[in-house]
Amino acid sequence: MNYILFDGTVRNKLLPFTFTRPVAEIRVGILTIREKWEKYLGYTTTTLTEEYLSEKYPMVEMEDNIMINASFLPNDILSEMVKNLEKNQAIFKDDEVIAFYTNDTQEEVDFDTYEIIEFNEDCITIENTWDIFAKNDIALREDFELITDGRHSQPIPKSVNVISPENIFIEEGAKLEFVTLNASTGPIYIGKNAEIMEGSVIRGPFALCESGRVKLASKVYGATTVGPHSVIGGEVSNSVLFGYSNKGHDGFLGNSVLGEWCNIGADSNNSNLKNNYEEVKLWSYETENFAKTGLQFCGLMMGDHSKCGINTMFNTGTVVGVSTNIFGSGFPRNFVPSFSWGGSSGFTTYLTNKAFQTAKIVMARRNVEFSEEDAKILEHVFEETKKYRKE
Repeated sequence: MNYILFDGTVRNKLLPFTFTRPVAEIRVGILTIREKWEKYLGYTTTTLTEEYLSEKYPMVEMEDNIMINASFLPNDILSEMVKNLEKNQAIFKDDEVIAFYTNDTQEEVDFDTYEIIEFNEDCITIENTWDIFAKNDIALREDFELITDGRHSQPIPKSVNVISPENIFIEEGAKLEFVTLNASTGPIYIGKNAEIMEGSVIRGPFALCESGRVKLASKVYGATTVGPHSVIGGEVSNSVLFGYSNKGHDGFLGNSVLGEWCNIGADSNNSNLKNNYEEVKLWSYETENFAKTGLQFCGLMMGDHSKCGINTMFNTGTVVGVSTNIFGSGFPRNFVPSFSWGGSSGFTTYLTNKAFQTAKIVMARRNVEFSEEDAKILEHVFEETKKYRKE
C-alpha cells in the first residue's frame, strides 16, 4: 500500500515551523511525525503539502493510496485502523478526517459517498505551535517505548550517577561520563554518537537524538528533546530543538521550540511566565493577531535559520520567524517577522542574498549543502512574509 501524509487544516496554526517543512516533518517526542507513522506502518511515506515545498518533499502517488492527516500522531489502535482501510472508507474523529482511501483516477474526494469509520480512542494531535512542547512529555514516552521495544541498551558507564536505570536507553557510540541521570520522572533516551559532557544533570523525560551534545555542567528538565546534531548548554526546560540548532551556552530556554539551524547566543534567556501569572498569548499567523494558548508557561517559538546575539532577552510568548537576526540590549517585540535584522530599537529587512550566504556557511560546518531547493523555499517565505515587515 502507498501511504501519503498531508498537512490538513492546521498548517497555518503551526507557522513559522511549517513555512519551511510539511507538518509531517515536525519533531515531537523523539521522532518526527513522519518517522512515527513509518515505524507503525512498516512502510515509507511521501507528502502532500504546499506547492512551493513539494520539490523538496515530493508526493509519490500510485494506483491505490491511503492519505493520512499528519496532525494526528499514530498509536497501535489508529495505525491498525489505517492499515485496514479499504476502498471508499475514511476514518474520522468528530468532524476531522484522519485518513482515507483514494486512487489515482479520483478527481475529487466526496466523503458523503464514503463509509465513515469513527475513531473514538485517544491519540496525540498537534494543532498549535505550543502543542510541540506542551505534548512533548507524552509523545516522548510513547516514542521511547516504540524505539526500545525488544532491544537492549548499551551499558551505563560506572561513573554515571543514575536513578531508575531501567528507564534509560543508550545507543551505540554515545559518550557520557560523570553525569547525573534521573529517569524516575520519565525515560531518558541517548541517541547514536551523542555526547553528554561531565557535570551535567538531566531529569527525564529527555531525548538526545543522534550526534546531539549536552555541554559541560548543563541542567536539563523534562520534557526536553534535543534533535539530531543539536547542542544545548546552560539551563533547558520542557523544550524541543528540531535539529542542527545550538543553544550551547549558559542562559535559560524554557517551554520553547527551536526549528533547524537556529543559534542562541551566550547568556541569552527567555521568559516563560508572565509577571502577573496570566495566560500567555502567542502571535497567530492564521488570525494575524495574538491568540490565547490556555497556558501559564510558554516561551519562545523560533523558526528555521534564525539567530540571536549574546545576552538577548526574549519576553514571554515570543514568536520569531524564519531567517531573523536579533541582537542588542532590551527586549525585542514578541512577534519578529521572518527576514528581520535588528532588536528592541527596531528592525530592517534581512535581504535574502545575505541570509543565504550565512546559511551556506552554517550548513557547510555540518557537511550539509544549502541546496537550490532550500533557496527557493526561503525566497517564497521572504515574499509571503513581506507584509509583516516594515520595508
